Parts: sequence; C-alpha cells; structure tokens
Amino acid sequence: MRSVNEMPVLNLPTAQLRIRRDANGRAEVLDILRRRYVRLTPEEWVRQHFVHFLMHHKGYPAGLLGNEVSLRLNDTARRCDSVVFGRDGAPLMIIEYKAPHVSLTQKVFEQIWRYNIVLRTPWLIVTNGLTHICCHLDIDAGTHEFVSSIPDYATL
Repeated sequence: MRSVNEMPVLNLPTAQLRIRRDANGRAEVLDILRRRYVRLTPEEWVRQHFVHFLMHHKGYPAGLLGNEVSLRLNDTARRCDSVVFGRDGAPLMIIEYKAPHVSLTQKVFEQIWRYNIVLRTPWLIVTNGLTHICCHLDIDAGTHEFVSSIPDYATL
C-alpha cells in the first residue's frame, strides 16, 4: 500500500497509529505488540485497528496479546494472526484478520478451526475490519455459538 489515504474506513474506532515510510517509500506501521514497524498492508491495517480496539475499548491487556504467534500443525509451522492469553498464560482466543475486500467465507473459518486443534481456545474471531464474526466454543461438549459482540477481556 502506497498511502494511508488509500486505506478503507473500518467498522472499528479510529486508532492512533504510528506510520512511517521505509527507504523505498513504502508505508510501515508500528505494531505495538511486536514493538517494530511492519509493512502496511490492508490486512495489517485491520490487525492494528482491531488490536487497538481490544486494548482501548474492551480492556485487553497488551501483555496478554500476541501477534503472529507460531504453532505446529501436522508437523508444519503456522502462525496465528493474533492470540489472546489468560493471566495464567493459557490461550483464550484466536483472531484471524483478512483485508477489507476479502469475504469471510467458510474457508476462513476452516483456517482458524485448524489452528484451534492445537490451541483449544474457547473463543475464535475472524474479521476483515468491516465484519467481525465471534464464536464461543465449549470444547469439552463439542458445541459452539456465534455471539453478536466482541466480549470484554474481563468476561473471557
């Protein structure tokens, strides 16, 4: 993405992002969780706004959020876009981001479900910044329900 002005307005509160240009003139955004600048893509635009939303509007502690969290699935290295952890260090939620122009299809859910085979979290979220789909799972009972809003951290 060449310019922040090209980024779409999202269905999220405005976030105060730190953006700069790299040596080649490409936009980069500060990822406050990884503590480094990363290339500003439409998906990264969504990630950074959503992380700020969780922290500043839903009470998620920055120290319990991780971006690009590695895991092994069938002897293959994978990365979850974001993972939310409990105060005990156990994973509570996986979040998958897509660019705003990407539809949230069954294929997107299959990706996050595969990650959850390993992490076994009770919460899954997929978002393209315009639509947010949140699912609560009871892993022991093998049931799930879609909920209409993103929970506050205190209710996880």
